Amino acid sequence: MKPVLFGPSYSVYVRIAKITLLEKGVDFDQVAFDVFDHNDWPADWPQRQPFGLVPAFEHDGFRLYETRAITRYLDEAFPGPHLQPDDPRGRARMEQVISVLDGQGYRPMVWDIYVERVSRGKTGESDEAAIAAALPKAERRLAALAEILGNQTYLAGADFSLADAQAAPIFDYFVQAGEGRDLLRAQPALAAWWDRLSARPSVRAACAGEAA
Repeated sequence: MKPVLFGPSYSVYVRIAKITLLEKGVDFDQVAFDVFDHNDWPADWPQRQPFGLVPAFEHDGFRLYETRAITRYLDEAFPGPHLQPDDPRGRARMEQVISVLDGQGYRPMVWDIYVERVSRGKTGESDEAAIAAALPKAERRLAALAEILGNQTYLAGADFSLADAQAAPIFDYFVQAGEGRDLLRAQPALAAWWDRLSARPSVRAACAGEAA
């Protein structure tokens, strides 16, 4: 039975799971729907995801929700390249990056900057105060990630990992805003990392879905 990923292609967290599937070379199906429209939800969605969020996942009758659980299962249950460092320090660094992105970066970089400037900006409804308040927050997140990156190729070391999968959709949206591009350019090593990451086929494919 092919694994099934549930959720819309515009979702950052669905994209994270999709990047992981593509990096592992897993053939999968996707059940896409608008998570913001309850009328579009699958009939069993409250059973698959009790909080009404995305994504959810199923493989041979095994159901999961929460992106971090899904990506770790994918890495450990399927053949292909290992997406978690082998050493304890590398895995700890990967977890640190994921926590920074999830807990500190997602909101200001995606919702307060990308959504306000790009999505709502299309109709002239951007909240300039929200953008202004988010910019120093995003700047601090980028500085922290740049310090973690150092002179490494990827965020948790020499190889692509789940930390990079977590980052890619957030940065893909973030740099669509002019303010995001300016802040990233101020961190040359991180900008070079993004150039490498955004060129990966998995990232290009996963982030090609309909934008938020």
